Amino acid sequence: MQPQEILARTAHRSSAFPKRPWKYYQEWNDALFLHWAVEETKLREFVPSDLEIDLFSGKPWVSVVAFTMNNIRPRYLPPFPPISDFHEINIRTYVTKNNKSGVYFLSIEASKKTSSMVSRLVSRLPYRYAKMKRHDCVYQSGNPGSGDRLTIHYNIGDRVKEKAAIDTWLTERYALYQEAENAMLDFDVHHDEWAVHKLHLSQVDITYPRFQQLLDNTPQITHYSPGVGVVAWSPNSTNRLTGRY
Repeated sequence: MQPQEILARTAHRSSAFPKRPWKYYQEWNDALFLHWAVEETKLREFVPSDLEIDLFSGKPWVSVVAFTMNNIRPRYLPPFPPISDFHEINIRTYVTKNNKSGVYFLSIEASKKTSSMVSRLVSRLPYRYAKMKRHDCVYQSGNPGSGDRLTIHYNIGDRVKEKAAIDTWLTERYALYQEAENAMLDFDVHHDEWAVHKLHLSQVDITYPRFQQLLDNTPQITHYSPGVGVVAWSPNSTNRLTGRY
C-alpha cells in the first residue's frame, strides 16, 4: 500500500495529522488485540504523572497487542527484511496529554535482537528482545531474563460490520507518548481504520510478573485485524522539567 493513498483517507480520524513531512512507513499485520479493564490506582503505578489516564465509562484499559511488523523503513529508503520484518508484542494503556488521546507502552518486545536494538536507537522506544514464533494460529513468546511469557492459540471469526463504541476507542489511536530521559516524546501516526474481526481464544497463557495485578488469562474483549499500513512522523519532545518543546 502506498503512503500517499493512506494519507488521502482521513474521515475516520478525530484530529488532523501533522503538516510536516512524514518520516517512516511500516505495516502492522495479523494483529491480535486482547483487552482488560483495570483499576486506575493499580495502573497509575506504571504511567508517568504527566500523562492523564484515559477512561471509557469510568474505567481505564490495558491491552496486549501481538502482531507482525513488516516493511518498516525510512521515507526515502527501501525496507531491509532482516531488520524491517519481525514479530512484536506490546502492552499498552490509553492516555491523554493536552486533550490529545493516545497510547502509552508499558512493555514492547521484538523477535529479532538486531531489530530490537535498531528500533530502540531510532525511535527511542523501550524495545526489548524476546524469543517469538508464530504459526497456524499460535503466537508464542518467552523472555527468560524477565520471566515474561505469552502463548495464544486462536481462531479468526467473521468481520465485525458495526463496531461498538468501545471497539473504536480501543483501536483507533493516532498518537503515542513515551518518556525518554527528561523528555516526553509525542509520536503521531496515521493509518486506515482497523478492519476488526472476532477473535476466538482456545488457550491463553500470559505471564508478565510485574503486571500481574493488571493482566490475567481472561481478557474481556478481543479483536483480530489483518493489519494496516502506517505512516509515522518523528516525535515532538517536551522537556519534562520545563514543559517546553
